[in-house]
Amino acid sequence: MLQAPADVVMIRPHNFHPNPETAKDNAFQTAATGDIAAQARQEHDAAVTALRAAGITTHVFDDLGSDTPDSVFPNNWFSTHSGGRVAVYPMYAQNRRRERRWDVIDTLKTRYRVQDVIDYSGLEHDGLALEGTGAMVLDHIAHVAYVARSNRADPLLLERFCTHFGFEPIAFDACDATGTAIYHTNVLMCIGTRFALIGAEMIRDSARRHEVIARLAETGRDVIQLSAEQIGAFAGNAIELTGPEGSRLALSTTAMAALTPDQQNTLARHTTCLPLDIPTIETAGGSVRCMIAGLHLARRQGVTP
Repeated sequence: MLQAPADVVMIRPHNFHPNPETAKDNAFQTAATGDIAAQARQEHDAAVTALRAAGITTHVFDDLGSDTPDSVFPNNWFSTHSGGRVAVYPMYAQNRRRERRWDVIDTLKTRYRVQDVIDYSGLEHDGLALEGTGAMVLDHIAHVAYVARSNRADPLLLERFCTHFGFEPIAFDACDATGTAIYHTNVLMCIGTRFALIGAEMIRDSARRHEVIARLAETGRDVIQLSAEQIGAFAGNAIELTGPEGSRLALSTTAMAALTPDQQNTLARHTTCLPLDIPTIETAGGSVRCMIAGLHLARRQGVTP
């Protein structure tokens, strides 16, 4: 459970739509049609139902605001860590800064052992951003933070986070076939307990690419390399969770369909895939991993999560 939490936080959207403030550097955003707010809410609710049916403790908070179109992606503004530590992050787009919910943090304090909250969000005023476990893909076992360089992952703030939370930073440049930088590392890679998914070919420096693959492999994980097309289908934007019957890999139906039979067979040795159907939400440029904030906190004794 160190890498794959059993409890998660999700935000139920009421006014979802692709965010114009993030479109300029998020090449994964696409056009959407219909009543997308209602469609996104239905997709979110169905995902919550599926996670709970798999035994994942899922805390849901409604977002009733009209000016937070990306609120369904809470993993960018906070993360939790063993030892009762919580980080709150500065966001790049101004309208995403309104997603931070201190009532969420306060609720976590009542149900889990929270010893310390480190709030980096004030650094937005200095033009710094580090968008949580979107900007960083964390190996909680080997204590490594993998980061694709972008304007959403300031290097000085990354170093500060890694010093505070005990991670080794491994940063690299990654881009798609058109040369557009990957905006968030978690669309490029997913680290599970015994496996990793990564679009390694998008790491342009070959030496750095081989180093990243080697660091993942030396932990004993099966490293599954994804094509650029599979990354575009959000196959890297997944999260391993722990249910009563063991490991579950939450990913979208789009991502699942993009995986080859061999890749699916490799995953099946380590986890059970849990596909969630979220095509409307994916038009905002994020997928299942972005929707789920994992809780790496100890439950308070006698308190129902």
